[in-house]
Amino acid sequence: MKILITGGAGFLGKRLAKKLLQRGTLKNAKGVEETIDRLVLFDVVPADDFTDPRVTVMTGDVSDPAVLNRVVDAETASIFHLAAVVSSQAEADFDLGMRINIDALRLLLETCRRLGHCPKVLFTSSVAVYGGTLPEVVLDDTALNPKSSYGIQKAMGELLLTDFSRKGFIDGRGLRLPTISVRPGKPNQAASSFASGIIREPLNKEAAVCPVTPDTRLWLLSPRQAIENLIWAHDLGAEAFAQTRVLNLPGVSVSVGEMVEALGKVAGQETVDRIRWESDAVVQRIVGSWPGRWDMKRAQALGFKGDLDFESIVRAYIADDLQDALTS
Repeated sequence: MKILITGGAGFLGKRLAKKLLQRGTLKNAKGVEETIDRLVLFDVVPADDFTDPRVTVMTGDVSDPAVLNRVVDAETASIFHLAAVVSSQAEADFDLGMRINIDALRLLLETCRRLGHCPKVLFTSSVAVYGGTLPEVVLDDTALNPKSSYGIQKAMGELLLTDFSRKGFIDGRGLRLPTISVRPGKPNQAASSFASGIIREPLNKEAAVCPVTPDTRLWLLSPRQAIENLIWAHDLGAEAFAQTRVLNLPGVSVSVGEMVEALGKVAGQETVDRIRWESDAVVQRIVGSWPGRWDMKRAQALGFKGDLDFESIVRAYIADDLQDALTS
């Protein structure tokens, strides 16, 4: 089985790749476990730290038709499409956001259509497709009303995925990811970057800035559980997505103030004191338009899982990415 991960050099892409290599199999279109013998990691920069002979690292512009013709072929059984321009960057650079988040996705789907082999396509959407006045609990069928370029682009992506699936060109599965926290590494240009930074930096004994108010509510999922859910979505039978191609993943509803409290329980007040509160109106507006609670019944019925609470998310980050940092 040949698998493609776009955005394969990103933190989720690399983590997904390592998990797939560890597993060694995925279910094919007939629901039968099949050995992964080729894994293509494609991104604008090369994915590093991979010496496994099953891995092929490719680089290029995901919106370039010639490049995609090299990356995708009729033997590509499944595609995890993670490549994207994140929220604040898409807001600041409209043309870049449209080119990567919309044009490249359509080009990828058109490439699959031309090849005629109907691969599974896993598409990561976002809480940002919602906005405006929302019910206390957002349902899978709550009307999309994004209030940012990124949210609008992700909503358009969901519709493209749905129509190409309806026509039988692909077997699309869209997952609306909660904000992923705690992300390792350096801050990115996502409006939600602080949701990792206010945990990651203090644990690394560095100062952090929180640009939103303590009562701002977020819907969060750990990287560990995000990867498990991506693989679970891939292996579900097609009937799970027969009625609608996109679903909301389980997560943890938590205020930013509660996040900081959980950090204090795990790492102590000295760690919390490294956080500085400085309001940023742009970030507050974008993040404040996202839902803080989702109905999870459909996802849970299909076997998707979230984290127990935010304290467990902090502990998962320490275990997966910091190891013994607290005692060093």
